[in-house]
Amino acid sequence: MGIPLRDISRRPAHRPVVTVSIIVINAFVFVLELVGGEPFIQRWSVIPANVAAGQHLITIFTAMFMHGGWMHIIGNMVFLWAFGPEIEDAMGPLRYLAFYLLGGVVAFLAQVAAMSSSTVPNLGASGAIAAVMGGFLITYPRDRIKTLLFLGWFVTITVIPAALLIGIWFALQLFSEVGAVAQAQPGGVAYMAHVGGFAFGAITAKFFEDSRRIAAQTLD
Repeated sequence: MGIPLRDISRRPAHRPVVTVSIIVINAFVFVLELVGGEPFIQRWSVIPANVAAGQHLITIFTAMFMHGGWMHIIGNMVFLWAFGPEIEDAMGPLRYLAFYLLGGVVAFLAQVAAMSSSTVPNLGASGAIAAVMGGFLITYPRDRIKTLLFLGWFVTITVIPAALLIGIWFALQLFSEVGAVAQAQPGGVAYMAHVGGFAFGAITAKFFEDSRRIAAQTLD
Protein backbone atom coordinates (compact mmCIF):
# COMPACT_ATOMS: atom_id res chain seq x y z
CA MET A 1 0.00 0.00 0.00
CA GLY A 2 1.31 3.44 -0.87
CA ILE A 3 0.25 6.97 0.02
CA PRO A 4 1.35 9.59 -2.54
CA LEU A 5 2.88 12.68 -0.97
CA ARG A 6 3.91 14.95 -3.83
CA ASP A 7 5.32 15.20 -7.33
CA ILE A 8 9.07 15.69 -7.08
CA SER A 9 9.60 16.11 -10.84
CA ARG A 10 8.17 19.62 -11.20
CA ARG A 11 6.94 22.63 -9.31
CA PRO A 12 3.72 24.40 -10.38
CA ALA A 13 4.17 27.99 -11.52
CA HIS A 14 0.95 29.12 -9.84
CA ARG A 15 -0.68 28.61 -6.47
CA PRO A 16 -3.25 25.76 -6.47
CA VAL A 17 -6.12 27.99 -5.35
CA VAL A 18 -8.89 25.73 -6.70
CA THR A 19 -7.38 22.55 -5.26
CA VAL A 20 -7.07 24.15 -1.82
CA SER A 21 -10.64 25.51 -2.09
CA ILE A 22 -11.99 22.06 -2.97
CA ILE A 23 -10.24 20.56 0.05
CA VAL A 24 -11.71 23.26 2.31
CA ILE A 25 -15.22 22.73 0.91
CA ASN A 26 -14.94 18.97 1.44
CA ALA A 27 -13.86 19.53 5.03
CA PHE A 28 -16.77 21.93 5.63
CA VAL A 29 -19.33 19.52 4.16
CA PHE A 30 -17.89 16.70 6.28
CA VAL A 31 -18.56 18.80 9.38
CA LEU A 32 -22.15 19.25 8.15
CA GLU A 33 -22.39 15.47 7.81
CA LEU A 34 -21.17 14.95 11.37
CA VAL A 35 -23.77 17.43 12.62
CA GLY A 36 -26.62 16.30 10.36
CA GLY A 37 -26.02 12.57 10.68
CA GLU A 38 -27.86 9.93 8.66
CA PRO A 39 -30.72 12.23 7.48
CA PHE A 40 -28.16 14.58 5.89
CA ILE A 41 -26.39 11.69 4.18
CA GLN A 42 -29.64 10.22 2.86
CA ARG A 43 -30.74 13.61 1.53
CA TRP A 44 -27.58 14.66 -0.31
CA SER A 45 -25.81 11.44 -1.38
CA VAL A 46 -26.48 9.63 -4.66
CA ILE A 47 -29.03 6.84 -4.43
CA PRO A 48 -28.78 5.22 -7.88
CA ALA A 49 -32.40 4.08 -8.02
CA ASN A 50 -33.62 7.63 -7.36
CA VAL A 51 -31.34 9.21 -9.94
CA ALA A 52 -32.24 6.56 -12.52
CA ALA A 53 -35.89 7.50 -11.93
CA GLY A 54 -35.10 11.17 -12.53
CA GLN A 55 -35.33 12.16 -8.87
CA HIS A 56 -32.88 14.10 -6.68
CA LEU A 57 -30.59 14.83 -9.63
CA ILE A 58 -28.80 17.54 -7.63
CA THR A 59 -27.20 14.76 -5.57
CA ILE A 60 -24.95 13.92 -8.53
CA PHE A 61 -23.23 17.19 -7.69
CA THR A 62 -23.56 17.34 -3.90
CA ALA A 63 -22.39 13.77 -3.29
CA MET A 64 -18.94 14.49 -4.68
CA PHE A 65 -18.25 16.71 -1.66
CA MET A 66 -19.35 14.13 0.92
CA HIS A 67 -17.51 11.27 2.62
CA GLY A 68 -18.31 8.16 4.60
CA GLY A 69 -15.84 8.65 7.44
CA TRP A 70 -12.55 10.12 8.59
CA MET A 71 -10.34 7.69 6.65
CA HIS A 72 -12.43 8.24 3.51
CA ILE A 73 -12.02 12.02 3.49
CA ILE A 74 -8.38 11.97 4.63
CA GLY A 75 -7.42 9.44 1.96
CA ASN A 76 -9.22 11.35 -0.78
CA MET A 77 -7.77 14.72 0.17
CA VAL A 78 -4.25 13.27 0.35
CA PHE A 79 -4.58 11.95 -3.20
CA LEU A 80 -6.09 15.23 -4.41
CA TRP A 81 -3.23 17.22 -2.88
CA ALA A 82 -0.66 14.87 -4.43
CA PHE A 83 -1.98 15.11 -8.00
CA GLY A 84 -4.26 18.15 -8.15
CA PRO A 85 -1.86 21.13 -8.05
CA GLU A 86 0.06 20.06 -11.17
CA ILE A 87 -3.13 19.45 -13.17
CA GLU A 88 -4.61 22.76 -11.99
CA ASP A 89 -1.40 24.47 -13.07
CA ALA A 90 -1.57 22.78 -16.47
CA MET A 91 -5.18 23.77 -17.10
CA GLY A 92 -5.67 27.04 -15.26
CA PRO A 93 -8.16 27.55 -12.42
CA LEU A 94 -11.42 27.76 -14.39
CA ARG A 95 -10.69 24.90 -16.78
CA TYR A 96 -9.47 22.76 -13.90
CA LEU A 97 -12.61 23.46 -11.88
CA ALA A 98 -14.80 22.51 -14.84
CA PHE A 99 -12.69 19.38 -15.41
CA TYR A 100 -12.97 18.35 -11.76
CA LEU A 101 -16.72 18.89 -11.51
CA LEU A 102 -17.46 17.19 -14.83
CA GLY A 103 -15.27 14.28 -13.78
CA GLY A 104 -17.29 13.91 -10.59
CA VAL A 105 -20.61 14.07 -12.46
CA VAL A 106 -19.51 11.53 -15.07
CA ALA A 107 -18.23 9.27 -12.31
CA PHE A 108 -21.56 9.17 -10.49
CA LEU A 109 -23.48 8.72 -13.73
CA ALA A 110 -21.30 5.69 -14.43
CA GLN A 111 -22.16 4.32 -10.99
CA VAL A 112 -25.87 4.92 -11.55
CA ALA A 113 -25.72 3.23 -14.96
CA ALA A 114 -23.98 0.20 -13.46
CA MET A 115 -26.29 -0.18 -10.45
CA SER A 116 -29.51 1.59 -11.39
CA SER A 117 -31.67 -0.39 -8.97
CA SER A 118 -29.48 0.10 -5.91
CA THR A 119 -30.88 2.01 -2.94
CA VAL A 120 -27.52 2.24 -1.16
CA PRO A 121 -26.28 5.85 -0.79
CA ASN A 122 -23.08 6.58 -2.74
CA LEU A 123 -20.87 9.49 -1.84
CA GLY A 124 -17.32 10.74 -2.06
CA ALA A 125 -14.88 12.81 -4.06
CA SER A 126 -13.18 9.65 -5.34
CA GLY A 127 -14.67 9.84 -8.83
CA ALA A 128 -13.61 13.44 -9.37
CA ILE A 129 -10.16 12.72 -7.94
CA ALA A 130 -9.92 9.67 -10.20
CA ALA A 131 -10.47 12.06 -13.12
CA VAL A 132 -7.56 14.16 -11.88
CA MET A 133 -5.39 11.05 -11.65
CA GLY A 134 -6.41 9.94 -15.13
CA GLY A 135 -5.47 13.37 -16.43
CA PHE A 136 -2.17 13.23 -14.56
CA LEU A 137 -1.35 9.86 -16.12
CA ILE A 138 -1.80 11.32 -19.60
CA THR A 139 -0.11 14.66 -18.94
CA TYR A 140 2.83 13.65 -16.72
CA PRO A 141 3.31 9.85 -17.05
CA ARG A 142 7.07 10.10 -16.45
CA ASP A 143 6.89 12.21 -13.30
CA ARG A 144 8.11 10.69 -10.05
CA ILE A 145 5.88 10.67 -6.99
CA LYS A 146 7.28 10.73 -3.47
CA THR A 147 5.31 7.98 -1.74
CA LEU A 148 4.90 6.67 1.79
CA LEU A 149 5.11 2.92 1.27
CA PHE A 150 3.79 0.28 3.69
CA LEU A 151 5.28 -3.23 3.36
CA GLY A 152 3.75 -5.13 6.23
CA TRP A 153 5.25 -3.65 9.38
CA PHE A 154 7.97 -1.89 7.39
CA VAL A 155 7.32 1.73 6.44
CA THR A 156 9.52 3.76 4.13
CA ILE A 157 9.43 6.76 1.82
CA THR A 158 10.38 6.05 -1.76
CA VAL A 159 9.93 7.48 -5.25
CA ILE A 160 7.53 5.70 -7.64
CA PRO A 161 6.86 6.60 -11.30
CA ALA A 162 3.46 8.23 -11.67
CA ALA A 163 2.38 5.81 -14.39
CA LEU A 164 3.12 2.81 -12.15
CA LEU A 165 1.49 4.25 -9.04
CA ILE A 166 -1.68 5.35 -10.84
CA GLY A 167 -1.79 2.16 -12.90
CA ILE A 168 -1.75 0.02 -9.75
CA TRP A 169 -4.47 2.19 -8.19
CA PHE A 170 -6.67 1.83 -11.28
CA ALA A 171 -6.14 -1.94 -11.42
CA LEU A 172 -7.23 -2.20 -7.79
CA GLN A 173 -10.43 -0.30 -8.62
CA LEU A 174 -11.20 -2.72 -11.44
CA PHE A 175 -10.52 -5.69 -9.18
CA SER A 176 -12.72 -4.23 -6.45
CA GLU A 177 -15.53 -3.60 -8.93
CA VAL A 178 -15.52 -7.26 -10.01
CA GLY A 179 -15.86 -8.29 -6.39
CA ALA A 180 -18.60 -5.74 -5.70
CA VAL A 181 -20.74 -6.74 -8.66
CA ALA A 182 -20.77 -10.32 -7.39
CA GLN A 183 -22.45 -9.23 -4.17
CA ALA A 184 -26.19 -8.83 -3.78
CA GLN A 185 -26.01 -5.51 -1.97
CA PRO A 186 -22.65 -3.78 -2.28
CA GLY A 187 -21.71 -1.03 0.11
CA GLY A 188 -21.65 2.66 -0.61
CA VAL A 189 -18.14 2.60 -2.05
CA ALA A 190 -18.73 3.66 -5.65
CA TYR A 191 -16.10 1.57 -7.42
CA MET A 192 -17.63 2.10 -10.85
CA ALA A 193 -17.51 5.83 -10.20
CA HIS A 194 -13.73 5.50 -9.76
CA VAL A 195 -13.44 3.77 -13.12
CA GLY A 196 -15.77 6.21 -14.87
CA GLY A 197 -13.99 9.25 -13.45
CA PHE A 198 -10.57 7.88 -14.33
CA ALA A 199 -11.63 7.15 -17.91
CA PHE A 200 -13.11 10.65 -18.26
CA GLY A 201 -9.89 12.24 -17.01
CA ALA A 202 -7.62 10.19 -19.24
CA ILE A 203 -9.73 10.83 -22.35
CA THR A 204 -10.48 14.55 -21.92
CA ALA A 205 -7.48 16.02 -20.06
CA LYS A 206 -5.73 17.20 -23.22
CA PHE A 207 -8.78 19.28 -24.19
CA PHE A 208 -8.56 21.23 -20.92
CA GLU A 209 -4.80 21.81 -20.86
CA ASP A 210 -3.04 25.08 -21.61
CA SER A 211 0.32 24.35 -23.26
CA ARG A 212 1.71 27.74 -22.22
CA ARG A 213 1.08 27.01 -18.55
CA ILE A 214 2.74 23.60 -18.84
CA ALA A 215 5.80 25.21 -20.42
CA ALA A 216 6.04 27.66 -17.52
CA GLN A 217 6.36 24.91 -14.91
CA THR A 218 9.74 24.38 -13.27
CA LEU A 219 11.28 20.94 -13.64
CA ASP A 220 13.33 19.57 -10.73
